[in-house]
Amino acid sequence: MAQFKCTARDAAGRLITNMVEAKDRSLAAQIISSRGLIPVSITQTAINIDLIGQFNHWRALDSLSIADMMLFSRQMHSLSKAGVPLIRALRSLTESTRNPALAGALKEMAKRLESGSALSQAMNQHKKVFSPLFINIIHVGETSGELDQAFLQIANYLGREKETQSRIKSAFRYPIMVIVAISVAMVVINIYVIPSFKSVFDRMQAELPWQTKLLMAVSNFTVSYWPYLLGGLLVLATIIIKYINTRDGRLQWDWLILHIPGVGSIIERSSMERFSRSFAMTLSSGVPLIQGITIVSEAIGNSYIASKLEQMRIGIEKGDSISRMARSTQLFPPLVIQMIMVGEETGNISEMLLEVADFYETEVDADLKNIASVIEPLLIVIIGMMVLVLALGIFLPMWDLSGAMH
Repeated sequence: MAQFKCTARDAAGRLITNMVEAKDRSLAAQIISSRGLIPVSITQTAINIDLIGQFNHWRALDSLSIADMMLFSRQMHSLSKAGVPLIRALRSLTESTRNPALAGALKEMAKRLESGSALSQAMNQHKKVFSPLFINIIHVGETSGELDQAFLQIANYLGREKETQSRIKSAFRYPIMVIVAISVAMVVINIYVIPSFKSVFDRMQAELPWQTKLLMAVSNFTVSYWPYLLGGLLVLATIIIKYINTRDGRLQWDWLILHIPGVGSIIERSSMERFSRSFAMTLSSGVPLIQGITIVSEAIGNSYIASKLEQMRIGIEKGDSISRMARSTQLFPPLVIQMIMVGEETGNISEMLLEVADFYETEVDADLKNIASVIEPLLIVIIGMMVLVLALGIFLPMWDLSGAMH
């Protein structure tokens, strides 16, 4: 968005100068004309880079959560159902919204509606706030005259998404905390504990076993070269992140995530639940089938699955059935494909997709309940290896020295 200095004449012929924020000069002229003024001159102001403002905006976008969007959707549903004009509804929510990024988007959207834009067009200017799925459902709601129902559909969908995310986060919270604690313990032992024992062994001039010598060598290397090790890790992390941000890198990374033992299946089923539920919502809202697959594949959150759905879309465009292309992707189990076939035969594909989403939700819940039994043995093995290393490398020579003293 750019700033324009606009000089215009009012109905009485008086010159008035206003600052207008718009995408281009023509849109600025439309905004001025919508206020009952006659534009005389429109000049774009110099670009002023506000680094602090940009940083705060980035922080606000990063903190924008599903709960914020769900609350906004429910409020818009209530206001639209009550017959409140859209501009008035957006301005009232601008004042009550806690997230600055969302509040700023609503403020600009209200200005665009004043200039004659549709709500979906105004949302399309803020793609970092509103997803393509959100925008298209609102567009269908505008076209059908059921905007309040569109907001209600989105609110219900986001509510289910929030529940799924909360279940996954709560299931993985304990394993992640244990892994972080083990990592910190290893660093502390390697840098502080082992060098202390080394000074004790040096004073006693004892012959150390090879396990202890290896442990001491690793500790000495870490203490002596930790700046280089840290720098190497940072460089490696930067290279990996840059590669992941490429198309091929993101595809391979998402494929790898889906094949993590014990965890990948949960992520895959959760993604397929999101696809089934969002695809059902787009179809029930009136979004065309091909367009719906494209929209949903962008919102799925996994580029590997999205690429499979893209293949599915291309096949359907060529005339294949949904069930046949779903089978070719090898993402869906036979039971789900059978349910999709029933939906095609009965003409209730959206209802069958909701059944598929419920099926995946049940599967994910069962896997999340068993995740502790899958990860805990692995954590126990890691802790056991730490104890074994300490026993062989530290305590074993101390026991030998204690026996020799007696």
